[in-house]
Amino acid sequence: MEITGKIARVLPMQTGQGKNGEWRKQEFVIQTDGPYPKNICFTAWGNIIDSSPLQEGIEVKISFDIESREFNNRWYTDCKAWRIESVNAKEYV
Repeated sequence: MEITGKIARVLPMQTGQGKNGEWRKQEFVIQTDGPYPKNICFTAWGNIIDSSPLQEGIEVKISFDIESREFNNRWYTDCKAWRIESVNAKEYV
């Protein structure tokens, strides 16, 4: 899936240690265009964090997957970005 919007907020990076070594997770919120703009929180993992234009105010096109999982009878949905492109620069990262 793809969506375009302006980065409204970049949240603090999270790090941790797993069975495969250290991991990094960066969450950010975009605001969509249109008469009824929506705020959507995305997650970027690992190397995509370093090569992505994650700065507030930049318009980006995001390629992502949506996944839901259950934990203790509650459902949680993640929007995982796997490519982030600056709309103005037209460069893939």
